[in-house]
Amino acid sequence: MKTGNINLKLIGATFGLAFALSVGAADAQYDAAKKSADADYETAKARCESMTGNEKEVCFKEAKAARDKAKADAKAEHKSSKAAGEADEKKMKADYKVAKEKCDAMSGAAKESCIQDAKTQYHQH
Repeated sequence: MKTGNINLKLIGATFGLAFALSVGAADAQYDAAKKSADADYETAKARCESMTGNEKEVCFKEAKAARDKAKADAKAEHKSSKAAGEADEKKMKADYKVAKEKCDAMSGAAKESCIQDAKTQYHQH
């Protein structure tokens, strides 16, 4: 195997691992943000309990509004992260198609090796 092929495989593997980790991290971050919003809401509701009348109702509404806004922001951030991941995936697929097309100029074992390297580099199985 050529040194260049090893480097391409390492680069591809590194990119794939980073992509997988970033997707998992985005999901974990989203879940944590939702839990934090719920915890903040419970704390705010507890503060409202000592109030009376309209002041108490306003306090509850403010607490709920703050929770809903925090969750909306978390969802928007999560969708943005997810969209970036999907874009990266589409780019990898497009680059794979180009690499595979370049392999068509080869034949035999060299072509098979080229295609396998492209699959590895661009995570196409």
